[in-house]
Amino acid sequence: MGITGLLRFWHTYKNLSRIKQIVNVLLKHGFGQFIEQTNLQRFIPLRKRIKYFTRLQEMEKHTIPQRLRLAFGELGPSFIKLAQMLSTRPDLVTEEYANEFKKLQDRVPPFSSDKAVQMIEAEFKLPLSALFAGFDMVPVAAASIAQVHNAVLNTGEKVIVKVQRPDIREMIETDIVILGAIARLMLKYIPESRYFDPEGIVEEFSKTVKRELDFIMEAKNAQRFRKNFEGHPDIYIPAVYPDFLSSRVIVMERIEGTKIDDIKTIDDLGIDRRALARKGVDAYFKMIFEDGFFHADPHPGNIFVLNDGKIGLMDFGIVGWLSPDMIDNIARAFLAVINKDFDRLIDIYINLGLMEDEVDLDAFKREFRADLVYMMEPLYDLSISEVNFPEYLEALTHLVIKHGLRVPTDLLLMNRTILIVDNIGRRLDPKFNLISAAEPYAAKLVKERMSPQSILGKAVNNITDMGELFLDTPKQINRLLRKTLRDEVSFKMEIAGMDKLIRDLDRSSNRIAFSLIVASIILGSSMLIQSNIGGKIFGLPAVGAIGFMVAFLLGVRLLISIIRSGRL
Repeated sequence: MGITGLLRFWHTYKNLSRIKQIVNVLLKHGFGQFIEQTNLQRFIPLRKRIKYFTRLQEMEKHTIPQRLRLAFGELGPSFIKLAQMLSTRPDLVTEEYANEFKKLQDRVPPFSSDKAVQMIEAEFKLPLSALFAGFDMVPVAAASIAQVHNAVLNTGEKVIVKVQRPDIREMIETDIVILGAIARLMLKYIPESRYFDPEGIVEEFSKTVKRELDFIMEAKNAQRFRKNFEGHPDIYIPAVYPDFLSSRVIVMERIEGTKIDDIKTIDDLGIDRRALARKGVDAYFKMIFEDGFFHADPHPGNIFVLNDGKIGLMDFGIVGWLSPDMIDNIARAFLAVINKDFDRLIDIYINLGLMEDEVDLDAFKREFRADLVYMMEPLYDLSISEVNFPEYLEALTHLVIKHGLRVPTDLLLMNRTILIVDNIGRRLDPKFNLISAAEPYAAKLVKERMSPQSILGKAVNNITDMGELFLDTPKQINRLLRKTLRDEVSFKMEIAGMDKLIRDLDRSSNRIAFSLIVASIILGSSMLIQSNIGGKIFGLPAVGAIGFMVAFLLGVRLLISIIRSGRL
């Protein structure tokens, strides 16, 4: 979308008030310079800009990440969800921002139960009494996207009814469009923002949150998990009721159990907590290493201990997918760490495609290996039970950020999931160790991948790919030659930092011209006052006095612009 398209977008009333709200909240929390850099100051009244300067000292009590977290919290569901996504991307936003965003909780007051009933009846085109024998009007849980009510079907089954917030879909879609426009402005006016790919972040956020908003997709996720764990002795996945399903309402079997972090009740039930920790971790490693499809929101509110000792999982809106190649590389990386095979570990990172194309491969290998050795060697003096896995994963994240590696979203989602599971495991069993629990899965997977059948299958695939490449190469060369002959081949050259330099020169030129105009008005007004011609204001010639007032106001405007930008 070009500048003309952006202006058309901004002039639509539906989005204008929301843009103003977003920009004013950002100003309130001290992001005036960002607003000016992205040319968004047009949405802020002058009185608010002046008020902003009086609060600068108060704002500086908080760090920039803290202020951004407060702003996102004030801006509502879309921005809370965005912050939660960014909390899993320290490779993009740095660890300081990621840790701050983790503090944002997705807890909001419930909406009116009458509106929930209206939503249910509108989705199924039936009165509530025709759908349920009983419906609890008091929600048992509420979050930014939906709330949950207990109910009983007319056939007697106890269920939960998850109902989407009214207008939440439209609100989030509006915010995504606005965020996309802001991302494009960042790329246009702040070239250094390319490092963390603002457009890519908005696109990733859009995909993630739209999946969460689609309860039909959540139902499919639940059904897939139920199939993957069919007949499993330790894990239970509740049933979905397809006859009571829409994109905004989902009805699922109600799990009667105890939250996984309610240690006292678990002890009172006489359930072995050590065995429970092992069951839960085994389930997640099955999802990761065997299924390549994992439940990515394992907070205690979504994991229950059933009376028979089984573990029940709930809420399947956030899931992660791992390709067979990625699973293979994860298992190999795990074994490479155990075996101190740093060179193989580096090769695995390269295979995962984590590096930028222009990286000097030899220099990267040399520097990354040195940092890996420095980080990992102390671990080998410890027993497996002494290794603190969260600390190791945090150190590895530092290393990834330092070397500018880009980690696939699902891989980071997996890391976050493993850390939460590890934390739950340690609460259940203080002696629990995630690394020793994972080792058999990784070893089994690598053994399967190295079997003759697996190697033969990969060889056949590689031969097929090479054959297709061989057959397609003449066509590609022919196409390139035709384009060259028609002068359709072009080369793009970009000088790093040139856009910023041009923008700064343009701003400086504008200020110089502005200053010359102010000086000219002052000089002309002085000459008019000296001539003593015309009517008078406060004893001074009116035209000259008005000229001085205009020059004063223009000078104040110039001064505000300079202060806001933080430089002359």
